[in-house]
Amino acid sequence: MLRSDGVRHRLRRTRTPAALGYRTEVLFTRHKTELPAAESAPPGRDEPMSGLESHLVLGTPIVPPFPEGFRTIVVGMGCFWGAERLFWQAPGVYTTAAGYSGGFTRNPTYEEVCSGRTGHAEVVLAVFDPAQTSYDEMLRIFWEGHDPTQGMRQGNDVGTQYRSAVYWSDSAERDAVLASRSRPRSPRRARSTTPRATTSSTSPGIRTATAASGAPASRARSDSPWARTHHLPEVAQTSRGRAPAG
Repeated sequence: MLRSDGVRHRLRRTRTPAALGYRTEVLFTRHKTELPAAESAPPGRDEPMSGLESHLVLGTPIVPPFPEGFRTIVVGMGCFWGAERLFWQAPGVYTTAAGYSGGFTRNPTYEEVCSGRTGHAEVVLAVFDPAQTSYDEMLRIFWEGHDPTQGMRQGNDVGTQYRSAVYWSDSAERDAVLASRSRPRSPRRARSTTPRATTSSTSPGIRTATAASGAPASRARSDSPWARTHHLPEVAQTSRGRAPAG
């Protein structure tokens, strides 16, 4: 480069703070979007969350036992606060709760889940009356309530805890979930049907799974399908106002 006094000199190539910040952001984002190994997860604790109360909007219990014949669905669709509201507003839904599923840490805290080290997804439990609505209708709310093509994020929320997931309890629910992936969506969610969905579907009954119930298995009825197919640890409350926002 030629200076004003006619003397040539070489420009030094430096890393600007912006460039360094970008590199840090990329590394941080990559860490947040990779599922941890089981051996690296915090062990957690045996004590579940205490003081669970009735749903402040619906006035119904958020832990089992639920009315006989009612069914449940557990889904991950990004931050559970907004997702839970979609279900409690739906006709035929008896109650909802928010928590964590699919991870390794026993009864994880909110901070542990947000660290990305527990392997959990933020999930919503919806309990519904099959005489008034259906499992397929719950799946419709799930698919249309978020963008299932974004991998380990949902909008500006980045991390494995925001992944799209459906946790089924039996083969009939599994088949319904898989069949629902190819059904047409409403026009407002049409963009979500073009890219390939990254939604995972699995049974929540795996040994290390947790689910949005709020009660340990010992407190749930042994004849409850929820108790038989789920490990029931800590739940982060939503409308109850106990846990920090997701």
